[in-house]
Amino acid sequence: QVQLVESGGGLVQAGGSLRLSCAVSGGTFSHYAMGWFRQAPGKEREFVSFISWTGGVVYYAGSVLGRFTISRDNAKNTMYLQMNSLQPEDTATYYCAAEADTTVVIRTTKDQFNFWGQGTQVTVSS
Repeated sequence: QVQLVESGGGLVQAGGSLRLSCAVSGGTFSHYAMGWFRQAPGKEREFVSFISWTGGVVYYAGSVLGRFTISRDNAKNTMYLQMNSLQPEDTATYYCAAEADTTVVIRTTKDQFNFWGQGTQVTVSS
């Protein structure tokens, strides 16, 4: 069974940075397309970023484009999300997601991923 564990969340001031990690076990990480989503209190879980199985294709939500960078290290079975210029509206629980996929189809919706982590909280103070 594939397991995903997020880490790296915390409290940061507006304009600051955080780096989230998602460690994957129980599967062949290099064969999985990966994504980051976030959910703020009272809101729907929303797409943040996508990375293909090789890392060759990445995609971002408009709200984070230019501020966040997704990456992966297949040798370490880990995906990352570097978040810069954080704003209070970025406050949410961040989830990583995985789906077995060796194509370059860009996945941006929750139902396109079968495996999820438990989430890590990111709080940005103004």
